[in-house]
Amino acid sequence: MMELVALCSSLSLPHLNPQVLQWKSQKVSRIMEDQFHSPIQYLNYSINRRTKMYRPVNIVKGAFTSCSSLFQPFLKIQRFSSRSWLLLISCGTTKFEECAISLYKVMNWQEKLKNCFSVLFIRLAFGVMLTMSVSVAISKAPSWALTDENLLFLEAWRTIDRAYFDKTFNGQSWFRYRENALRNEPMNTRAETYMAIKKMLATLDDPFTRFLEPEKFKSLRSGTQGALTGVGLSIGYPIRVDGSSTELVVISSAPGGPASRAGILPGDVILSIDDTNTETMGLYDAAERLQGPDGSLVQLAIRSGSEIKHIEVKRERVSLNPVKSRLCEVPGLGKDTSRIGYIKLTSFNQNASGAVKEAIETLRRNNVSAFVLDLRNNSGGLFPEGIEIAKIWLEKGVIVYICDSRGVRDIYETDGSNAIAASEPLAVLVNKGTASASEILAGALKDNKRAVLFGEPTFGKGKIQSVFEMSDGSGLAVTVARYETPAHTDIDKVGVIPDHPLPTSFPLDEDGFCRCIKDPAASCNLNDIKLFSR
Repeated sequence: MMELVALCSSLSLPHLNPQVLQWKSQKVSRIMEDQFHSPIQYLNYSINRRTKMYRPVNIVKGAFTSCSSLFQPFLKIQRFSSRSWLLLISCGTTKFEECAISLYKVMNWQEKLKNCFSVLFIRLAFGVMLTMSVSVAISKAPSWALTDENLLFLEAWRTIDRAYFDKTFNGQSWFRYRENALRNEPMNTRAETYMAIKKMLATLDDPFTRFLEPEKFKSLRSGTQGALTGVGLSIGYPIRVDGSSTELVVISSAPGGPASRAGILPGDVILSIDDTNTETMGLYDAAERLQGPDGSLVQLAIRSGSEIKHIEVKRERVSLNPVKSRLCEVPGLGKDTSRIGYIKLTSFNQNASGAVKEAIETLRRNNVSAFVLDLRNNSGGLFPEGIEIAKIWLEKGVIVYICDSRGVRDIYETDGSNAIAASEPLAVLVNKGTASASEILAGALKDNKRAVLFGEPTFGKGKIQSVFEMSDGSGLAVTVARYETPAHTDIDKVGVIPDHPLPTSFPLDEDGFCRCIKDPAASCNLNDIKLFSR
């Protein structure tokens, strides 16, 4: 706090009885006593600025000295104590009344100054409190410094936090998991960080939300673009009478690809991949193990018939054509002949919808009267491609409902503007290897009464994933929604239920399909009347 002292020079007035008045500013008194160890006295600033001397003067009652105006500049501000400042004003000798008026102004100004300093004190106190609050908030932040590995983990955590469809995160506090992981999980190397991310994803209990190392993410992305670095095999589960599936079977091999050149044939069973038994291995895990960097080697144990082979195959970039087609002529009654266009769709990459259109147009030029769409062992792919292929076959209607934990949030439907094959009879073949986008397509065609489904219940993957690239080139496949068929059927872990079963011996390839429907005596035969009837 600052005190204002007006200093006046003494006057000798004989008709007045000088009386020393007691100074009432206790604070200044204490300051002065602290500084000079003597009773308080007013000080008059010396005119001699070079010497800057101070002369004690007593102010007496009735003998006021005249003072200069309050608003003239201060001649000196002298600090008397580390705790306070004393302002000194030079005074000259003028009339008594003017000095009294000036003294009144000084007193009035002093009151205003106190009010100003009261506001200033409140603001200062608020600023101190705010600073203390910020300091407390900062002190509660983690005391450790985040490393690059911690930041990569947090990037994965934030991706799940924003995109994952289940905002309960499998009934756990997602924020608390982050804090505990940063404190307790070792993240000193990139391998340890990857393990921490995988451990985090495992708490969601969602097999389709998974982490992909940089090479696996690169292979996945190239696979959806129509090419894949791997051995060139399409794999699936074998069909058994009791419904069991403990082995992985080769569905097809890319013509001219590494597996085809190594002599691996459709129907061969893969017993192990790089010495890892495939008996309990899932399709996704097996597919990831078969893929890898261009030029790398993979060891396969194959059972072909009764013979077991150990084959080393070099991975390379393989172009994927997702569609195979075949014209099958089936003898009818008398001289009539039925022409069936068979289309096998193996994946939903970015070439899929265009390849299906091309196959339809080619078969149409051969005057086909009906179509068979084979989706067996098609594990899915790009969701938009599944929607576009559904539009090819549908005149109008809902294709799929997209839902989250709160219900339907989006609807995909068609108005028929993209339909090119909406009138011919259509049969769809499915099995438990039919998953994801394949199930969306099969469910849309069934619920809109566009096709008859044959086979067995599909895989039951009623969730949709999006793939996110991380800053280090790795990736996250994250479940972002679930879906319902046009009849509002949630197929997750249940699958799409077909209208009719297929014979257990029904072949998986296009040549075998044509043989079965041509030969009425074959155990796998389905004549054209059964094939397209409900």
